[in-house]
This record gives sequence, C-alpha cells and structure tokens, in this order.
Amino acid sequence: MRRSGAAGAVTPDDVKAAVHLNRGAAMDDTKVAEDEARRVAQHASVKSQIEGNVNAEIKSQARTASPEQADRVGKVAEAFRGKAIDETVASEHEVARSRGAARASQFIDYAFYLVYSLLAIRLVLALIAARSTSGFVQFINAITYPLYLPFRGIVPSPTAEGGFTLALPVGIAIVVYMVLHAGINGLLRLTSNRKTTI
Repeated sequence: MRRSGAAGAVTPDDVKAAVHLNRGAAMDDTKVAEDEARRVAQHASVKSQIEGNVNAEIKSQARTASPEQADRVGKVAEAFRGKAIDETVASEHEVARSRGAARASQFIDYAFYLVYSLLAIRLVLALIAARSTSGFVQFINAITYPLYLPFRGIVPSPTAEGGFTLALPVGIAIVVYMVLHAGINGLLRLTSNRKTTI
C-alpha cells in the first residue's frame, strides 16, 4: 500500500485495497461453501450409482447362481432381513419412549402453566391492593404460599399510597419457575431424542 501526505495517513487507494481484500475473503468463503456443496452432491450421486450397480449385480448373479452361491445369497438375504427386523423393533421401542416423554412433557407443561397462573393472580391482587380479608385472596394466598415461600423476603416489595404493592418476590418466583420449566423440558427432550448411527 502506498502512503502519501503525513506519516501514517491512510489514502483512498489504501481504503480501496482493504475493501477489495474483504470482498475477496467473502467471495472465497462463498466459493468454498459452493465447492463443498457441489462435492457433497457429487459424493451422494456416486454413492447412489454404486449402490445401484451393486444391487443390479447381485440380482443378476442371483439369477444365474450355482447352488453354493444361491445358498450364500440366501444367507446374506436372511441376515439383511434379520437386521431390518431388529432395526424396526428398536425403532418401535424408541417411538414408544418418545411418546412417553412427550406425555410427561405435556403434564409438566400443564403443572407449570398452573403455577404461573396462580402466581400471576397473586401478583395482580397485590398490585391492585385487593383486600386480604376477601375469601378469594385468602384462597390464592394459601395455594401459592408453598410456591412463594422460597422467594419471600428475597427483595423488598415497594408499596405505594393506597396499599398498592409491587410484589417483586412473586415476579422473581415466576422467572425462576420458567427457567426450571425450560430446564426440565430440555432434559426430557435430550433423553427422548433418537440416537442415530451412520
């Protein structure tokens, strides 16, 4: 790069050269990705063609096979049949396990949504300064007390005139239960995903 003017000053030619280098790097990345995609497609095509040729050769040899070869082909076919049955049985077991995990996940979702709803109702009742002597308020407080207890007093709850309270511990409880919910569902997904081998 050429420098002109003050020592260390960047010229327009320097900027053009840097832009050209960046474009070249981006184009190289694109070319590499295109070449990789082309290579994968060619590999799949060649693999498919080879499989077709091998299957055709096996069929033709099976038609004109000697008794020894026919016996060998029968054994190979039986081995393939047994492997296919074993894979089908294993797949059925995995599907059943996935269904069980999905059912458990639905139950867990329902339970957590119920927890969120009850805590949200408690939060709204605190925000609107609902009377604590009301039967409904007492009912909600009694049901949510075990869920709220670990978070009680974790941070102060600011109160405004008229008794309106921003129950921050309830908000924190909802967030923590959401994180717990996501973690449990992630664990269920992790254990129920089918493991494939190539």
